[in-house]
Amino acid sequence: MSSNEASVELDAELLSRWHRFRGTHHPFTIPGHQGLAGRLDATLGALLDSDVPLYGGLDSVKLSADRLAAAERRAADAWGADWARFSTGGSTHGNQAMTLAVGKPGDTVLVARTAHRSTLLGLVLAGLTPVWLPVSTDARWGTPAGVEAGALQDALEVHSPVAVFLTEPAYLGVTSDLPTLIALSHRSEVPVIVDQARGAHFGWAAGYPEQAVKLGADAVVMSAHKTLPAYSQACLIVARTTRLDRDRLDRAVDACHTTSPAGSILASIDASRALLESRGAMLLGQLAERVRAARTRLRALSGVQVPGPEDFPVGRFDPAKLVVIVAGAGVDGIAVEQDLLRDGIPVELADRDMLVPIVTMVDTAADLEPLLGALERSIRAHTTGAARPVRAAPLPDTDQALTPREAFFADQIAVPAAAAAGRVCAEVVAPYPPGVPVLMPGEVITTEIVHWLQTLARRGTRVAYAADPILQTFRIVK
Repeated sequence: MSSNEASVELDAELLSRWHRFRGTHHPFTIPGHQGLAGRLDATLGALLDSDVPLYGGLDSVKLSADRLAAAERRAADAWGADWARFSTGGSTHGNQAMTLAVGKPGDTVLVARTAHRSTLLGLVLAGLTPVWLPVSTDARWGTPAGVEAGALQDALEVHSPVAVFLTEPAYLGVTSDLPTLIALSHRSEVPVIVDQARGAHFGWAAGYPEQAVKLGADAVVMSAHKTLPAYSQACLIVARTTRLDRDRLDRAVDACHTTSPAGSILASIDASRALLESRGAMLLGQLAERVRAARTRLRALSGVQVPGPEDFPVGRFDPAKLVVIVAGAGVDGIAVEQDLLRDGIPVELADRDMLVPIVTMVDTAADLEPLLGALERSIRAHTTGAARPVRAAPLPDTDQALTPREAFFADQIAVPAAAAAGRVCAEVVAPYPPGVPVLMPGEVITTEIVHWLQTLARRGTRVAYAADPILQTFRIVK
């Protein structure tokens, strides 16, 4: 074993191979930089130094050592599954692969209306017909509270779905009553697919929600890069194959995955698994405590609400999630965001009513201090005392005139926003983050939806994916 390889502490073969390969080979394979881009430009070289391919990097060009498959088997065992795949295409790839794995064009699936854009476009790829599961709203915070068992039971009885697609947790850290939803689905022999993009850390420490496979889900898609120390685009898909076909799962993943996967991303997934197994409980326990202390401190601000695990049923809220609701203080969250940006502290979500900084295992108490201090100063400066309720984006109560696939491939035109109501939408329109569509192909546009989207855009929220980013026009089916 080389000295380079010996310095890798985590029990992760792909990470060890990545570490051993760097700077020790001159491959005559892709990628074109061949690890030598520093000869052309020092900054470019620094950028590409960590890029090691799977083929001819972590393994031979012919994958003769089968190292990726071995790492995936270890991940399946770690998450209590019997099948796993690593992806370099993020949960977008994972969600779309799962739509290809469960049925055939024309089949019906039940989909939580908080589904991410990637799942919805997966319906286009697979030709599946969605029946939307309504998501209740928590009146205390004006935020999504999850799919209710009664709504799922009704949908299972009325329709004959080939799968149920859930998004757990929702962006703000809340989960549905998953054990009940999974049990209801399995009673009808319907598999449950969970987009757990923001819950790869679940189940690894006390106080956190259990991870979905151990609750009985048939397949789970996790963005390793969102809550674990992994490269952007790192995704892990795990499944139990009692109700899903293993070969079909593999074919679905391969159908929309790159044939030139970045070994560095794959190695980071393997390393994240090893980190969770060796130190996950300790690190996640420390993270929960730091976020708990941050909640206590921010709750001392007049009118500010910061929901925590104690506000929800046991196991239904992510203790690492820091959601700062400023509506009760009459504060404009966009103004607070601008103050934070001037201090060099960007947060992932900021809209009129709330801010969501992402805090992970790498953050220390000292790292949080500048964020908390800046939030306190800005919120106090902008407090008006004119409390208002949080207004959540409306999840459409509208007709599905066409399937997403039919609308996607139909002839389309752009019309002025004032003329869009009553027409069939031909595009995805989603406030981002979290990327939950307010409109998607095939739905009938309403006046309320147009007004709400334009209001969000005016307030400074990014409204993504629409052909016209300022929403003066909407694309409709011609």
